[in-house]
Amino acid sequence: MSGHLTIALDAMGGDLGPEAVIPGAALALSRNSDLRFMIFGDELKITPILEKFPKLSSASQIIHTDQFVSSEEKPGVALRNGRKSSMRLAINAVADKQADCIVSGGNTGALMVMAKMVLKCLPGIDRPAIASLLPTMGKETVMLDLGANLECDAAMLVQFAILGSVYSRVVRGHDQPTVGLLNIGSEDMKGHDEIKEAAAILQQIKFPGKYIGFVEGNDIPMGKVDVVVTDGFTGNVALKTAEGVSKLIAHMLKKSLKASPLAFLGAILAQKALKSLKNEMDPREYNGGMFLGVDGVCVKSHGGMDHVGFANAIQYASELAARNFNVRVAAEIAEVMIQEKELNILNAEQEPLKEKVS
Repeated sequence: MSGHLTIALDAMGGDLGPEAVIPGAALALSRNSDLRFMIFGDELKITPILEKFPKLSSASQIIHTDQFVSSEEKPGVALRNGRKSSMRLAINAVADKQADCIVSGGNTGALMVMAKMVLKCLPGIDRPAIASLLPTMGKETVMLDLGANLECDAAMLVQFAILGSVYSRVVRGHDQPTVGLLNIGSEDMKGHDEIKEAAAILQQIKFPGKYIGFVEGNDIPMGKVDVVVTDGFTGNVALKTAEGVSKLIAHMLKKSLKASPLAFLGAILAQKALKSLKNEMDPREYNGGMFLGVDGVCVKSHGGMDHVGFANAIQYASELAARNFNVRVAAEIAEVMIQEKELNILNAEQEPLKEKVS
């Protein structure tokens, strides 16, 4: 099946499991007929749903397992006990070159540790980070980490800046993307020590982007930089806050347009523009974050997404795989590490980092 892309799906991941994954795969297939699917999970739960989509059924293979990783399971426990889980088997399919990429809406921590162990990290990278594109008032912005690493030292933040810059170059076509560290203020003296240490390092070294300093939360929707770098805790809070605000605006707008007959008439006249606004603000349209830094395309879907959001995550993963994204990222990072001896700090521990920037 030359030219086809095979997607490994963790059908049991996410809040809705197969009820979102299978219709999502069907929608993705309707957009791209070259997709093929390996669906991992409980065959008894998958088959009745899959039978509703004949085209998807003919383009899919079910690999049965009755084991899955729950959303509450600790990553270490999932790693030890989940070797036959739908998530682990889907990752194995990518490692074994049976699939071109994996998409899962399951437990973020478990997905991260499994992907890191099975797919391995790219040379020079210690831990993967979840990266995704966010809508802004200008161009789309790459933001990472969005939840894979709750705490990050300076070395990890520097790695994320490099990964985010390469991502922006490959996916967005930016020659030298601008990079900012998310902080509580733009002044040099503000923020935790690890943020200030990362800033000092980024000011000293050459990498695929251009470090411009600290950015604040309100700079993200303004599109001030091409790449926003932060720890996974802060990034995840920022992402979910943005999703909540978009829903709040949609709710308030809908309420206002129903407030009077004149407002309702205005809504009818502006129906096309309002529909466009709704689509631009819909979190489902931006669903899917890639684990940057692992040697394989691994995409995390938001666990609460419906089939439309999951379809967008599949489309996102397939586009990255089709572009040989990871090959290009590995080549970019290798070139940086060869050219810049300063980047030996990428594998340094925290104490040497403190000595370097002091």
